[in-house]
Amino acid sequence: MTAPGKDPATPRPVARQRRHTLSFLEEIRSFSPVFLDTAVDMTSIREHRAAARAPGRRYSTTAYVLHTAARVLARHPEANAAIRGRARPRIARYEGVHGKLALDRFLDGQRVVLSTVLRDLERTGLTGIQDRIDHFRRGDPGTMAEFAPTRALQRLPWPLRTLAFRAGTRPLGRRPAVMGTFAVTSLGHRPVDGFYSVGGTTITLGLGSTADRPVVRDGRLGVAPLMRLSLTFDHRVIDGAEAADVLAEIKEGLESFKDVGDEDVCTTSSS
Repeated sequence: MTAPGKDPATPRPVARQRRHTLSFLEEIRSFSPVFLDTAVDMTSIREHRAAARAPGRRYSTTAYVLHTAARVLARHPEANAAIRGRARPRIARYEGVHGKLALDRFLDGQRVVLSTVLRDLERTGLTGIQDRIDHFRRGDPGTMAEFAPTRALQRLPWPLRTLAFRAGTRPLGRRPAVMGTFAVTSLGHRPVDGFYSVGGTTITLGLGSTADRPVVRDGRLGVAPLMRLSLTFDHRVIDGAEAADVLAEIKEGLESFKDVGDEDVCTTSSS
C-alpha cells in the first residue's frame, strides 16, 4: 500500500546510488554498436565444472567466459582496443587483456549495477579469475575500497559528476584500468535466453542462461546444454568480420575448454 499523502506517480530524483550509471550511459552515446550472437554447446564446461566439484571448487559460467575471451582477445589486438575523438579519431591497442565485469549488487539498500576490472586475464588461470569474482560478489560495496571512486562520484552534483567521469574514462592511457579492454555481463541466473549490452568497450559479451535444448549432430537429433552468447562491437574500431572471428573463437574455446593452469596474477580496479 502507498503511504498516506504519497502519490506513487509523483516524480522523484534518481537514486543517488544509480548516478554513476547515468554518467556511464551519457558517455557511451558516441558508440556505434553492432550486435552478433551464437549458441554455445556447454557440454565441456559442464564436465569440467562437475570434475572440479569433487575437490571442492565451484566455477561460474562467467569465469569460464572471462578466461576464454581473454585468450582470444590476446590474439586479436585490433579488438582489444579503444577509440577516442571524432574529427581526428585515435585508436589505442593494449597488450594486456582486462575484463570489465558487471555486478548486480545492493548499495545502501538500492539495487544497482556496479563494475570492476579484472586485469591481465590472459595470464590468469580459472581459479584466480573465480577468486576475484567471489571477492566482489561477497564483499560489501558500501565499504569496499575498490568501490570508493564510485561512491565519491555518486555524491557529486550533475555538472561535476559528468566532468569527473569524463576525466577518468576518456584518456586512452587510463581506459584499460577503469573501463577494461572488454566487458562481460550475465543474466544467466534468470530465464533469459539472450540479450545485448554496450559495456563501454570495443567488445562486450552478454551471457544468457544455459538450458538443455534440441540439437542435430551428424544428422541425428539430440539434447545438449546450450547458452546464448551475444557480442556487441563498436563499429568505429573494428568491422564485422573481425568481430565474427572473435565470437567464433570464443565459442570454440568454450566448447573445447581446457584450463592450462596459467599463473594467477590477476589484479583489480573498479568503477
